[in-house]
Amino acid sequence: MPSSPSSSAQAAREAVAARLKEMRLDAGLTGLELAIRCGWHKAKSSRIENAKTPPSDADIRAWTRVCGAHDQAADLIAASRTAESMYVEWKRKQRTGLRRLQESYVPLYERTRQFRVYSSDVIPGFLQTPGYATALLSAITEFRGIPNDVADAVEARMARSHVIREGHHRFALLIEESVLRYRIGDRETMAGQLGHLLTVMSLPSVSLGVIPFSSERRIWPMEACYIYDDQLVQVELLTADVTVSTPSEVGTYLKAFTKLQAFAVHGPKARALITSAIDALG
Repeated sequence: MPSSPSSSAQAAREAVAARLKEMRLDAGLTGLELAIRCGWHKAKSSRIENAKTPPSDADIRAWTRVCGAHDQAADLIAASRTAESMYVEWKRKQRTGLRRLQESYVPLYERTRQFRVYSSDVIPGFLQTPGYATALLSAITEFRGIPNDVADAVEARMARSHVIREGHHRFALLIEESVLRYRIGDRETMAGQLGHLLTVMSLPSVSLGVIPFSSERRIWPMEACYIYDDQLVQVELLTADVTVSTPSEVGTYLKAFTKLQAFAVHGPKARALITSAIDALG
């Protein structure tokens, strides 16, 4: 795996910074001269050029104006916004609660044809029951200290999961056996969730694999990741949502998914692990 899941975002920031530096050099300006003309401290120019501080839209407009390249402002602003959207802290995405975040994924879900999902901690959202989703989103709300809109967020999560049963979508889902054992909610909630897995795994659009505890691993458990049509990967960290779109990094996640898939069991063996987890609830 990449040394840092946010490396794509950093590379994009550095590309914007490099373009701004090149623009300054083409204009024959020193960093100090540019700072004076823009009306800010000289250190700011250096921080921007070294990708230490992301430039605001106003910064880019001032920079391009001073360098006589105002016509490039719109493209640079778009590139900078894209870079900043690649690594977004949850506290920013969840500041108003969780409902809008659930709804924001709908366009991506509806246009994606092939989903590949790996999770080592919780049941993937596509497969969650209302009870399990309520317990999980309530825990997130409490941990983050964000506005409590759990009921609306659960409703939105259930609504977006229609892609499992509708349209021309295919799902290859991998979970670690530990996901079946981690108790999110009470016994009844977990029993209902595990029973639901037994139902949805029979859908023709769904391939659900479980990686047993007993598998001799040649690749370690990783952070949860969602791969969309071999084009885009979303990685869920504790503090941030990372979007990976660089082809080489997407390829690395696809490689990891394929290797993990080799350790998973499907069909009757997966059902046996799920049933065992239900029985263990007592």
